Amino acid sequence: MLVDMTDFLFDGPEGAKTTLVLAHGAGAPMDSPFMETFAQGLGERGIAVARFEFPYMVSRRATGNKRPPDRQPILLQTWAEVIARLRDKGVINRLAIGGKSMGGRMASLLVAETDAPDVQALVCLGYPFHPAGKPERLRTEHLRHLPLPCLMVQGERDTLGNRPEVEGYSLPDAIRFHWCPDGDHSLVPRKRSGFTQDGNWTAAMNAIAEFLQPI
Repeated sequence: MLVDMTDFLFDGPEGAKTTLVLAHGAGAPMDSPFMETFAQGLGERGIAVARFEFPYMVSRRATGNKRPPDRQPILLQTWAEVIARLRDKGVINRLAIGGKSMGGRMASLLVAETDAPDVQALVCLGYPFHPAGKPERLRTEHLRHLPLPCLMVQGERDTLGNRPEVEGYSLPDAIRFHWCPDGDHSLVPRKRSGFTQDGNWTAAMNAIAEFLQPI
């Protein structure tokens, strides 16, 4: 696969000190309401944001057929090509990568298991700590080897890793958390909680912008 610059969506100011590259989750594209809101909101906070799609999602968009996600080697290869293409085009300065759910998990695998010298920070939005209904199948082993700072923005009642579960894991100090009150996998609270989607998403974007300031 060859990633073309026309395959990206860009938000935020030109000449920003930091670029955050965001990948989508397994089921929704790079221009889903979640991805749009976070990319535009972080852009308004001075972070340049680049979005892209994995090959299976590009195919979905072109054909309308709902293909399942690509296998992990293809997802990781795509991530590597995205970083290389942005670097070669001179788009990135200080670089952070991450994404929603699966996209963030693949970004974390890339920096933990391969040589990714351009990357200086990691941001995961709703990290899938385990498959739905299978809390014993943890996806945490590689996180112990993260060579850089990581922010995980997680809903307190995320079914793929809620707060009581995650706080019981043995995770490295390199990982910081921002917990969204009563948030689900998309950081959305229940109406009866007294919290709101807008409030949770705004606080999450503020936390990401603050986290990325030092890099």
